[in-house]
Amino acid sequence: MMTKSTFYSAFLGALFVVGLAIAPAHAQATRTWISGVGDDANPCSRTAPCKTFAGAISKTTAGGEIDVLDPGGFGALTITKAITLDGGGGQVASILVSGTNGINISAAATDVVILRNLRFNGLVQTSGPGLVGVQINTAARVIIEKCDIFGFSTSGVNATPGGGNTTQVKIQETTINNSGAGISSKPTGGATVNISIDHSWIDSNSGGMKIDGTGGGATNVAVNDSSFSLNTNNGVNAVSGASGNVTMDLMRTTLAKNGGAAVQGNVSGGGTSSVTVGDSMLSNNGTAWQALNGASVLSYKNNQVTGAAGTGPSGQANFQ
Repeated sequence: MMTKSTFYSAFLGALFVVGLAIAPAHAQATRTWISGVGDDANPCSRTAPCKTFAGAISKTTAGGEIDVLDPGGFGALTITKAITLDGGGGQVASILVSGTNGINISAAATDVVILRNLRFNGLVQTSGPGLVGVQINTAARVIIEKCDIFGFSTSGVNATPGGGNTTQVKIQETTINNSGAGISSKPTGGATVNISIDHSWIDSNSGGMKIDGTGGGATNVAVNDSSFSLNTNNGVNAVSGASGNVTMDLMRTTLAKNGGAAVQGNVSGGGTSSVTVGDSMLSNNGTAWQALNGASVLSYKNNQVTGAAGTGPSGQANFQ
């Protein structure tokens, strides 16, 4: 006959077993850690870090942060939720890829993604270089801060949202140089991309920045205190499409030694292409500016133009 104490013991034991069965295998943390000598089987804590961003992101809650403890290569990543990746200052926190993208961002249209203190290496001098450093498909905001993005064959940063979404892209204190474009944007399906570039160097690419409205989306760009120089083709290029207007405003920007135009606006199939430049240096480019097919390329004044001047509609010949 079961005594009262035996019954209670059996009952509590059963509850314990059920509790184990329904308990989550791994609780997610708001902050996780990775290390060059970590292990993705770890819980990604400060004392037991993971080894890769991909290993840590599943153990990090949406809106949380993955921090790098020490130098290392931490692998490519697809981001599907709000997250911050921070490589830490003064060390090598590298994403090195061949034949693929460094980071793909396919988060919700309301998510914020922050990439800070990271080095993206596309291995440009190999037989299979990386394609895009940071590919932005869907997000509310993407902030790229204090990063180096180099060696990619297609683009350093590429924004291609669709479905009528609006995506904000902030690039600050970042260096971008690739065999492909530095920065490119081609939204589709009525989507809008708003780009802000601050204290960044988009130099030594095939083209510095190409904003393309021919996909049916709009892009608006604001640049200050930055450089688009030593690019093989154009420094900046704004191409509108039938339903994709583009605008670009540059202040206190250096555009030097670009093989094509320092600043080019082009209307392709309709829409409006508007580029305005002020307090900037346009030095020894293939041509200083080009306004093609009815595009608007204007000056806020106080620009310094040396070397070849530019071409455009009547009244724009004096770009200063």
